[in-house]
Amino acid sequence: MRFAFSTLGCPGAPLDHVLELAKGNDISGLELRTAPDEFTNTTLSTAERRELRIRIEDAGLEILAVSSYVKLCAVEDQPLEAHLELAADLGARGVRVFPGDVDSGTTDGPSAGEIRALDRVTSAPRDAQILLETHDSHSAGRKMAALLTLLDNDVPGHNVKVIWDSAHTWSHGETPAEAFELLKPWIEFVQIKDSDSSQDYRPVAMGAGDYPIRDLLQALDGTDYPLSLEWELKWHPHLPPLEEALPATRAWLDQGADDVR
Repeated sequence: MRFAFSTLGCPGAPLDHVLELAKGNDISGLELRTAPDEFTNTTLSTAERRELRIRIEDAGLEILAVSSYVKLCAVEDQPLEAHLELAADLGARGVRVFPGDVDSGTTDGPSAGEIRALDRVTSAPRDAQILLETHDSHSAGRKMAALLTLLDNDVPGHNVKVIWDSAHTWSHGETPAEAFELLKPWIEFVQIKDSDSSQDYRPVAMGAGDYPIRDLLQALDGTDYPLSLEWELKWHPHLPPLEEALPATRAWLDQGADDVR
């Protein structure tokens, strides 16, 4: 299986450190957290973007996503185009965005926020994909699938795919198999982490929670999606460092795969 990680797990670390982690843990891809305090941000010059891309490609790594904090359904203006341009310059698959819908909507149709998302997708440049993460207002696979179906119908040929945060769909009552069936027409890659359902799905050290990794691997059997560790050390400083989490995740995955076999 292809294994990746997000730089959310090593906030503020320089590129050299990220590349060392990747080399030492058989990593094939990266999600690059994009913020002013990171080496990946939208203020990078053309030369800086070129150098960053070359160094990552020379390390044999693929950039799965430029991880923005754009909210596609939000009322306020969102810097989507700047992030799409950055992703294209870096050769990334796309830009991670959140739904961020504060409108409840009705059973008769999409919410006002979802209509804003349709408008943004319609007008956005298509040099890189928009990668909607199952998060916040659309953490449940069923709700994300409904939004993507709306996009398919109203914006044919759109460039939106899904980052399946498998812990989020599970926390909303969907088994990995159920969420996969709902999302599989649009999945670009899969985020993984362990969490403790008895503590309101709080992220925990790999193997210390009760996320059903065996069920996820069984649902994904026969597919080739990259599995990316979204290690939320930035927001959960109780977690062990990536230096420990990456090998522990590999062992967690290997054990789950052995159980499936």
